[in-house]
Amino acid sequence: MPLGFLFISAGIIIIMYFIHIQADEEWVMWTAASIVAFVIGLLFLGSAYAHKIKSDLIKKGKPRSKSHEEEEHNN
Repeated sequence: MPLGFLFISAGIIIIMYFIHIQADEEWVMWTAASIVAFVIGLLFLGSAYAHKIKSDLIKKGKPRSKSHEEEEHNN
């Protein structure tokens, strides 16, 4: 997840840099770089989200251990 935020931030910084320097001939390179950074960031965030959902579903489906059930019963 941190890598996703890092790449999305890099894409925004590239756009801000492009706007600041107002490059005439380099706009294609900066546009491609910002798109690549955004897409990579979204892929990392999507992957982190999918792994979190899988982890939650696996934890929810596991049978509880006897000691854990006894602890909850005593409370």
